[in-house]
Amino acid sequence: MLARAMLGKRNVFLIGPMGSGKTAVGKYLARLLDAPFYDSDAEIERRTGVDIPYIFEKEGEAGFRERERETIDALTHSEPMVLATGGGAVLRPENRNCLASRGFVVYLETSVAQQTHRVRHARNRPLLTNVADPAAKLEQLMRERAPLYAEIADLTVTTDGRRVRSVAEEIIRALDAASPAAAPTDHLPPT
Repeated sequence: MLARAMLGKRNVFLIGPMGSGKTAVGKYLARLLDAPFYDSDAEIERRTGVDIPYIFEKEGEAGFRERERETIDALTHSEPMVLATGGGAVLRPENRNCLASRGFVVYLETSVAQQTHRVRHARNRPLLTNVADPAAKLEQLMRERAPLYAEIADLTVTTDGRRVRSVAEEIIRALDAASPAAAPTDHLPPT
């Protein structure tokens, strides 16, 4: 059963900047919680039949953000689940309200240096396409978005220099600690 510690919420939503590990942590966390995993960007691609860069090219960021809003709204009605959102999902107030009201929100926090390292070879990051200084662009995005991540986060976990398992297990411990009904770390694999 999904961790009872979600304060009545049966979903875990991962937010944070690109390169923070939302998809990798989300997949591992979903296995620990025995819940389905969804990635909002992958779901947008599945629904449209094209990749995110193509949507940005044809519809611009505004078109993509509307598709993202529709997808997040639809996905978050299901439970239990673990959902990894795109880095800019928090830009729209509708998304922030939806995530905050329908699940336990975990902000995966990472430094711009770590982001730059993790996304340096990625080709599917439209906001970094043809950008001369990716670190400067990531810094700008972080200044705009960090307050929005913090605004709706039920938990903030730093991912710099950490393994996926370690981050997922910290989330599980926090969920279990918040629930008087859950046995400590009852979702963690034996060590």
